[in-house]
Amino acid sequence: MMRVYEKLSEFYGNRWLVFVCAMWIQSCAGVGYLFGSISPVIKSAMGYTQREVAILGVAKDLGDAIGFVAGGLCEVLPIWVILAIGVVQNFVGYGLLWLIVIGVLPSLPLWVLCICVFVGTNGETYFNTAALVSCVQNFPKSRGPVVGILKGFAGLSGAILSQIYLMINASSEASLIFMVAVGPSIVVIALMFIVRPVGGHKQIRPSDGLSFSLIYGICLLLAAYILGILLVEDLVDISQAVITSFAVILIIIILLPVTIPVLLVFFSEPIPPAEESLLAGQEKPEPSKSEQDGSEVILSEVEDEKPEEVDQLPASERQKRIAQLQAKLFQAAADGAVRVKRKKGPRRGEDFTLLQALIKADFWLIFLSLVLASGSGVTVIDNLGQICESLGYNDSSVFVSMISIWNFLGRVGGGYLSEITVRKFSLPRPVAMAVFQVVMAIGLFYYAMGFPGEIYVLTVLTGLGYGAQWAIVPASASELFGLKSFGALYNFFTLASPAGSLIFSGVIASGIYDYYAEKQAALKKLSLGSMLLNSLQDDDSLSCSGNICYSITFGILSGLCIVAMFLSLIVVYRTKRVYAQLYGNSRG
Repeated sequence: MMRVYEKLSEFYGNRWLVFVCAMWIQSCAGVGYLFGSISPVIKSAMGYTQREVAILGVAKDLGDAIGFVAGGLCEVLPIWVILAIGVVQNFVGYGLLWLIVIGVLPSLPLWVLCICVFVGTNGETYFNTAALVSCVQNFPKSRGPVVGILKGFAGLSGAILSQIYLMINASSEASLIFMVAVGPSIVVIALMFIVRPVGGHKQIRPSDGLSFSLIYGICLLLAAYILGILLVEDLVDISQAVITSFAVILIIIILLPVTIPVLLVFFSEPIPPAEESLLAGQEKPEPSKSEQDGSEVILSEVEDEKPEEVDQLPASERQKRIAQLQAKLFQAAADGAVRVKRKKGPRRGEDFTLLQALIKADFWLIFLSLVLASGSGVTVIDNLGQICESLGYNDSSVFVSMISIWNFLGRVGGGYLSEITVRKFSLPRPVAMAVFQVVMAIGLFYYAMGFPGEIYVLTVLTGLGYGAQWAIVPASASELFGLKSFGALYNFFTLASPAGSLIFSGVIASGIYDYYAEKQAALKKLSLGSMLLNSLQDDDSLSCSGNICYSITFGILSGLCIVAMFLSLIVVYRTKRVYAQLYGNSRG
């Protein structure tokens, strides 16, 4: 009996169990990605114009991005409290929105609905912050894969919740809003005491590589399965029983990763104490303050004195030359031949506070690049329901699910490819960021030109590119600015989405859409006469049809993604020495 209790205690404190539970929370936490499905319901129920729907979209993006409170509280409160706050906000915000849409509460002004959407979606920031901070601290040497997988499940949550909604087979479309309010709250309450930083996270386990490979395999299986059932549901008229079976299998696949901590705890041999001490000993002890100051001084001088051609040498020779130069500087400093200077504040790669990071050019270059790229992506996501309607598609849920799948693959793939970029080639992680920004530009340009199948190409390439940004940027921020204030740094970067959405969706996309909707309505009035004139005057919810509704917008956004790519390459040029120092040894 005592043995069973010990195993259960070990299972509860296993960092892989924490990671798997964080994946489950993330799989239902990205409710903002369902806005493309619920916005047409709100628009028809409340009689809103497209500009008013766009304002709701901006409120959603603001709620999803303003996570300063979550980031700050994460440093002083237990993780379960952070998750509990998110649950309350999610339930209250979307619960009130549901009551307003179905008419239980009286019709309220637009600003009230904006507050509901903001509060409900802001709960996501608490879920994301708790999951990311816990798992990055538990896996500090695998931050790329960890961030990519967790953010990937958040991006896939739209498709997962859509399939569960189809299984429920609700009679009212507004029931989707109710499910958004209740579903994530139940899941997070069930897991809130498991997701947290646990001890022993600095130990390097031989099983980590195989465990991550299994997780990646399950991720690919999950994406392929959801894509397959979407194609079946789109091409074949299937019964409700088959849809329910699809959803049950989907839930089983999502639960599969729990086999990893189960196998590690209950079906593997315990590590001998001697080997355990060797694993723990692989971490270098933290240097004292005086040692840190001395190393900082000499490294500062090395950066100034090091010839540029040193960076072109192989890793082993480069390290030898730097060590020789550092030894000379130590000796010269001891003899008083040189006066070394101390650099104020942390250097890139060390722990920054948010205020210290805000005065760094690299921080703002990454942020501006993210504004352009993620703002373009979220504009597509927020307007996907209207994009489908303008092209003549009656059901937007298929495309909402598709962009969620490719968003998921972009995040998982972005984290994996960026990890290869830094560890195999010692190149800055923003190199991968620039590549995926070009992918987004191609998808937006394809739609702008009106080529065949533009909606499919748009959802695939935009989903890939947008998702990859949110796997790469948090990992880059943790490498350049440290883990100490990671929650605050991450939540500041999330402001990029509403900043871009406010301009690209709230002004450009909605303005162009309403312009062509009014132009098309005027042409119909002239051609069909006064009877239609009177009916159109009574209809405040004008709709635009055709590729022209968004082609100009996406042409503009395609150009902005190219600008974002150049900003990312500037960051690459400025940080290449930092990454060479961080990962140069792995190349040798």
